[in-house]
Amino acid sequence: MKKISLLFVAFVGLFMLSSNQGLAQKADDILGVWLNADKDAHIEIYQEDGKFFGKIVWMLNPNDPETGKPKTDNLNPDESLQSRPRMGLLLLKDFVFDDDEWDDGTIYDPKSGKTYSCYMEFENLKDLNKLKIRGYIGVSLIGKTTYWTRVQ
Repeated sequence: MKKISLLFVAFVGLFMLSSNQGLAQKADDILGVWLNADKDAHIEIYQEDGKFFGKIVWMLNPNDPETGKPKTDNLNPDESLQSRPRMGLLLLKDFVFDDDEWDDGTIYDPKSGKTYSCYMEFENLKDLNKLKIRGYIGVSLIGKTTYWTRVQ
């Protein structure tokens, strides 16, 4: 009877281990094109030299309504960068994958001209189409969370 119980425990343990591995994230699960929370831009997340980055590849309204010219990074605190176009702008920089999240990166908000420390993760490992992004200053307790949806 002990052998059967031991075999059963071993089988259940192996099953649980394989189930968890099925839900384990891979670093490249984040790659692709994402729709921001405001639904006015697509951001392509890509990998370069072991780090993850994201740039704007589509905008709902790419042109300034007053001038008709492409929108620029006019709120950037660095005056020399204020004339660069928003299209193609690098928003996500230097993220490193660590087990279950992408961390140690920054996110730039062209609507405010501010850069924040940031981490990203999937809120639900069964749904790799909803990305939780937390930008913060100092500690992650003081910040803002937004959700992006994968573009199919």
